[in-house]
Amino acid sequence: MREIVLGTAGHVDHGKTSFIRALTGIETDRLKEEKKRGITIELGFAFLDLPCGHRIGIVDVPGHEKFVKNMVAGVTGMDILAFIIAADEGIMPQTREHFEICRLMGVRRALVIVTKIDLVEPDWLEMVDEEIFEFCQGSFLEDAPVLHVSSITGEGLDEVRTTLDNFVTQHNFTQSFGPFRLPVDRSFAMKGFGSVVTGTSISGRTAIGEELRLYPSERMAKVRGIQVHGEPVEEVEAGHRTAVNLQGLDSTEIERGMVLAPPEVLEPGYMLDCQLLYLASNTKPLKHRARIRVHVGTSEIIGRVSLLDRDELLPGEESIVQLLLEEKVAVWPQDRYVVRSYSPVFTIGGGEILGNLPFRKRKRLTEKDREYNRQLYEVLAGGTVEEKALFFLAESGEKGLTAGELGIRLGLFGKHLKKALNEPLSTKKMVVVDSSTQRYVIRDIAEKIKETIISTLQQYHRDNPIQVGLVKEELRSSVGKRVEQKVFNYCLNELLRKSVVVLEESAIRMADHQVALKADEKQLESEIIEWYREKGLTAPTVKETMARFSEYPEGLVKEVLQLLLRQETLLKISETLYFSKERFDPLVESVVEAIERDGEIDAPRFKALTGLTRKFSIPILEYLDRIKVTMRIGDKRVLRRKG
Repeated sequence: MREIVLGTAGHVDHGKTSFIRALTGIETDRLKEEKKRGITIELGFAFLDLPCGHRIGIVDVPGHEKFVKNMVAGVTGMDILAFIIAADEGIMPQTREHFEICRLMGVRRALVIVTKIDLVEPDWLEMVDEEIFEFCQGSFLEDAPVLHVSSITGEGLDEVRTTLDNFVTQHNFTQSFGPFRLPVDRSFAMKGFGSVVTGTSISGRTAIGEELRLYPSERMAKVRGIQVHGEPVEEVEAGHRTAVNLQGLDSTEIERGMVLAPPEVLEPGYMLDCQLLYLASNTKPLKHRARIRVHVGTSEIIGRVSLLDRDELLPGEESIVQLLLEEKVAVWPQDRYVVRSYSPVFTIGGGEILGNLPFRKRKRLTEKDREYNRQLYEVLAGGTVEEKALFFLAESGEKGLTAGELGIRLGLFGKHLKKALNEPLSTKKMVVVDSSTQRYVIRDIAEKIKETIISTLQQYHRDNPIQVGLVKEELRSSVGKRVEQKVFNYCLNELLRKSVVVLEESAIRMADHQVALKADEKQLESEIIEWYREKGLTAPTVKETMARFSEYPEGLVKEVLQLLLRQETLLKISETLYFSKERFDPLVESVVEAIERDGEIDAPRFKALTGLTRKFSIPILEYLDRIKVTMRIGDKRVLRRKG
């Protein structure tokens, strides 16, 4: 079983720190100011060894309203809540705010600890118990055991230990799978060791020597040492209160709110799709684009809330929103968050992060936009992993997502991600377009891209009936630059594999496309063929041919010439010289016979054999070398040996 974290919550001066000290013997207030003022300012930490042999970590949070942001940081990773209420005061303002924060952060298991019972009479304590009973009804505290404690006399502490022991042995505290994540709540420099960060590891595990990244920055560091509750360890897993000594980072580069995790398991962003519960205790509606303070992990970030399906949110209502942040944040889906008003500062709501990497700001102006956002909420809040994966792929469009990018959005990695994607892959709802990077696209989008390739080629053939087709890059550009290269290649290869399209030389065409000449084009074709046949081995230059057929459109003459080259009716000897194949083939035969007879041939003998000038001789000899009929050795040419 992983280590379990017990956290406190409650009004200032209700005895949270004293309770922890009495229970564990550990003083969690470490700052001079805390000891001077007698209140907790920063998070404090302790541990308790239970009779069952399990050690639980303990986080002591500040109760004063000025330090609520520190309190929220302490709730991250909390498994069991020790909800502290002083017997001499009962339910107070911060009691209520801390309760709401814990509820919004998803705390489900709790003990209600009534402290300072040595200061009140039994009748008063009974009245406080009734108040607590009413307060807890209908909430996650409804079935929580209520324990009476005196941190002065020690009364009730044994019962607390026994109750915690039962909690640990009787409840299933599930392992938090996935890569290591540690939201940083404190950092400092230790002489002789370097930078140290502390926090509660909320998933996975890490070990000495591993490389980690400090998100949302791009800074990397190596784990030099690890401590859990002040004791050196080689490895740490989810649930442990952890201090990590980092090599390669200066402590001035580290801030509370950053997250320590392996590279490529988080992706920082400025937007979050979230479920938001707007607390019933609020006195006025929440307006669209209201400025807020977002607490997630151990960070506090200023931002605005975009209401995606309405113009205002009434107290007690729940909706889907998009948080637009002023700083990047690195989270996973299903992480919890709290929202506090910008000014004056108090808790107004919170909930669950549904989408940690939206592709864009959500539209909300039309009813169609709002209906889409409601569907988005249904999928992300209550959909299966498959439904969420297909949704993210649909939103990624023609680009698709790699397995890593999809894993970050789903909060799944390794074998858990592979297992989740087996079904949609086997049913072809999504396809692998690149096996090396494991890039996926949704099948419907792949089919649309194929349809676009086909329609693009068909239109090109209609517009250019005597052209073979489009070269690959021209085709991709026509299909759309938004289509990622790997995705385009996959779709094109699928069409090639099924013989829907054909690659001919460097051009891609529809399999059923045949060059079709109109009457005037056929006439031009015949005239050009006869022109080159008449010229024989003293072929005209391309420029001379263009001038000869100037009565035809220049573009048409060029197209017919290219057609004749593709059909090999004409041969391209050089950039400026084309020959009739009918006239050129006998020349090749005569050159081969001459070399077979004499063993070699040079330029003068070639000119003597053919009667051609240097203008034609040199290009023809170089062409024969190029098509591997001959091979040049010095100034002479011999036949190239076959095989």
